[in-house]
Amino acid sequence: MPVITLPDGSQRSYERAVSVAEVAATIGSGLARAALAGRVDGKLVDTSFVVERDAAVSIVTDRDPEGLEVIRHSTAHLLAQAVKQLFPEAQVTIGPTIEDGFYYDFAYQRAFTPEDLAAIEVRMKELAKADEKVSRRVMARDDAVRLFRDMGENYKAEIIQAIPAGEPISLYGQGDWVDLCRGPHVPSTGKLKAFKLMKLAGAYWRGDSRNEMLQRIYGTAWPDQKQLDAYLHRLEEAEKRDHRKIGRELDLFHMQEEAPGAVFWHPKGWQVFQTLIQYMRDKQTAAGFQEVNGPELMDRSLWEASGHWATFGENMYTTRTPDDRVYAIKPMNCPGHVQIFKQGIKSYHQLPVRYAEFGKVHRYEPSGALHGLMRVRAFTQDDAHIFVTEEQITSEAVASTRLILDIYKDFGFEDVGIKFSDRPTKRVGADEVWDKAERALRDASGAAGIEYSLNRGEGAFYGPKLEFVLRDAIGRDWQCGTLQVDLNMPGRLGAHYIDDHSARRTPVMLHRAIFGSLERFYGILLEHHAGRLPAWLAPVQVVVMGITDRQHPYVLETADFLKNQGVLVQIDLRNEKVGFKIRDHTLQRVPYLLVAGDKEVAANLISVRSRSGKDLGAMTPQTFTERLRAEIESHGRRTLED
Repeated sequence: MPVITLPDGSQRSYERAVSVAEVAATIGSGLARAALAGRVDGKLVDTSFVVERDAAVSIVTDRDPEGLEVIRHSTAHLLAQAVKQLFPEAQVTIGPTIEDGFYYDFAYQRAFTPEDLAAIEVRMKELAKADEKVSRRVMARDDAVRLFRDMGENYKAEIIQAIPAGEPISLYGQGDWVDLCRGPHVPSTGKLKAFKLMKLAGAYWRGDSRNEMLQRIYGTAWPDQKQLDAYLHRLEEAEKRDHRKIGRELDLFHMQEEAPGAVFWHPKGWQVFQTLIQYMRDKQTAAGFQEVNGPELMDRSLWEASGHWATFGENMYTTRTPDDRVYAIKPMNCPGHVQIFKQGIKSYHQLPVRYAEFGKVHRYEPSGALHGLMRVRAFTQDDAHIFVTEEQITSEAVASTRLILDIYKDFGFEDVGIKFSDRPTKRVGADEVWDKAERALRDASGAAGIEYSLNRGEGAFYGPKLEFVLRDAIGRDWQCGTLQVDLNMPGRLGAHYIDDHSARRTPVMLHRAIFGSLERFYGILLEHHAGRLPAWLAPVQVVVMGITDRQHPYVLETADFLKNQGVLVQIDLRNEKVGFKIRDHTLQRVPYLLVAGDKEVAANLISVRSRSGKDLGAMTPQTFTERLRAEIESHGRRTLED
């Protein structure tokens, strides 16, 4: 008689072994219909899974993150089934879930076409409507290899052949289709209600360019049509907001093949970049940070000592000099900051020591991963390292967390999620040191009053971290800032301070970034604001223009006044109609357009218009400047339109 403990703590007894689906049915018919999978003692299982002894059980529906994962995994199988029915000679390989969807790789004699994609999607909908039952069975490895070879699925047989001989193989079937999979899957294909195939791409078998090229079909799947439509709308919005397109339209930056993964900043783009740096510099100075700068090229021995060479070496750019020394271009700033800390004897009275740097770093990224400003090989970090005693970890981590969240608000990001990333598989340091670091970061998180989700195995190789995830205007999440507790690197690099008993102690180092990569944060800002940067960030804050050439002297006089007040001004004296000029500068997303006609000149006024098209009336240049200064100082929380 198994006793089932439910998430609310209540218990139910059963006279016999019971499936997850049956547990759901005894709770309620609505839950039974909604059940997609279950958790038994923390393990995700099918609804057909039978519970034979006492266990904690929860029912997974499409409201749970795991439920969405099951839907997408099952839809990948639905895709493969449809492809095999329409193109029997195609061979299947792998079909995992990815962010917002799934893909499946196929080997086929010709390239799939957009028309093929449409036909596959129609067949998928027919299979879903048929509501075919999904069943699981287990086979011995060698039997499974024979099964798939007999089916002509050589890629799948190769995958199974690589699995250890004694390990049982689970297969999932629906209708005439069977596939290798760990599962779990939805109970029947009728649970798959909202999906769409998105695009075709090429992919090498097992990700190795020496292997044959396969065809990858990408798709997305959601619990219902409403959520699918919302996702497709976000994609449309994202395309309109693409920072690469905005960068070209506003003449901010460009990239080219001769410098892959690096940015050519144009004057207006560099203006915004420098505004970001100055903003962060002011914030960090006020928070007690000292700005430093370390070399970009350092000897291999330092990177070996820090642990970067063994764990990160494949992503580092290196060079060998005529005297046979190997140097690496820095991928991170932390070892350099430790060297600065080590100069001179530090007393515990001097801690915490807070160093900050806008350091240019280089990391090799595969060509296929590069994406505008979002994924580059050369970028600038707003990197900071705080050297503390163990007793100071909590207070400094709390202060850093509050600083990070306050800064994000200035850029219009109010919705910020936090993830706790614990020890990765590839790491330096003993487990007891990691236990201590993870405990310290959890304690600091509690003291800061923040809630976080667990991001298992995603910590840095030297310490656990908090990741700060921004949600933008169209609902996308971007991981930007980090806060890491490092009990490894300072000791590896020989850093120490003198404690209150005159003994040498190794400091703890907190790694902290807020923008993360300035280039990437810049791209996120462009997309979040759709290029309409707030006035305090905009490369051109004001354009001054006249209606006819009679106003040119007054336009020039007004522009000079604004420039002397620190306003970023552009003058438009073109022989064009004023309506044309207004449209032109509105497309350039300039926050404010100032227009002078004969009446304005006579009254020493200027007519003010916002880029949204609102007429803000006539005012003196002095009044406009005061109001603009107030907007800039509030970082856009109040504008001239308010």
